[in-house]
Amino acid sequence: MLALMVINPDLGNEQRSAHSLSGGESFLVSLALTLGLASLSSNRVRVEPLFIDEGFGSLDADTLRVTMDALDGLQAMGLKVGVISHVQEMTERIATKILVQRTAEGTEFDCG
Repeated sequence: MLALMVINPDLGNEQRSAHSLSGGESFLVSLALTLGLASLSSNRVRVEPLFIDEGFGSLDADTLRVTMDALDGLQAMGLKVGVISHVQEMTERIATKILVQRTAEGTEFDCG
């Protein structure tokens, strides 16, 4: 079994189990691992993560900005990242989207 420990530099490098992370902290760790893996992509080994999560709503404004900058950087490298979110700042910043809305007739998709 893999046991991960998290080191928090803001709390004097305190170590704690990954199982003790809050939902928002777990999301940030997952995102950091995904972005780190994607940054290892090279000409010989292509890593194209599809990151789908609703945890973006747990981020404060500064962390959301840093996250979006990182996602933009991956896109600039030619990597594809898929995101599901209801966070308004993200929907305004992401150019290519698929909007899903529930209607009286069923589900409606809008690709734009």
